[in-house]
Amino acid sequence: MSDVAINQVIAQMRVMASAARNEGAENTTAGAGNVDFTALMQDSIDSVNASMMEAKAKATAFESGDPQVSLTEVMVATQRAGLEFQAMTEVRNKLLTAYQEIMSMQV
Repeated sequence: MSDVAINQVIAQMRVMASAARNEGAENTTAGAGNVDFTALMQDSIDSVNASMMEAKAKATAFESGDPQVSLTEVMVATQRAGLEFQAMTEVRNKLLTAYQEIMSMQV
C-alpha cells in the first residue's frame, strides 16, 4: 500500500471522527428522540458489508493475477473488514446484554 493510500485512509478516519463528534454535540442539544437507531444500525451493517465485499473483490483480483492489486492491499482490506465485523459483533453483544438486563428488571 502506498503512502498516498495510507494518507487517504488517515484523512477518512479524521473526517469520520470529526463527524462523530459533531453528531454527538447535535444529539445532546437536540434531544435523544431525534436519533433513528434502526437507520443507524442499518447504515453500520451496510458499511461493514461493503468493506467485506471490497476485501473479497481484492482477494479475487489478486488470485486471478491482476497486477494492479498487491498482496499488502489485500491483507489490509481483509484485516480492516475483519476488525469492522468484530466491532459490529461487540456492539450487538453489548446491546443484547443491555436489553436482557432491562427485560429482567422488576417494575
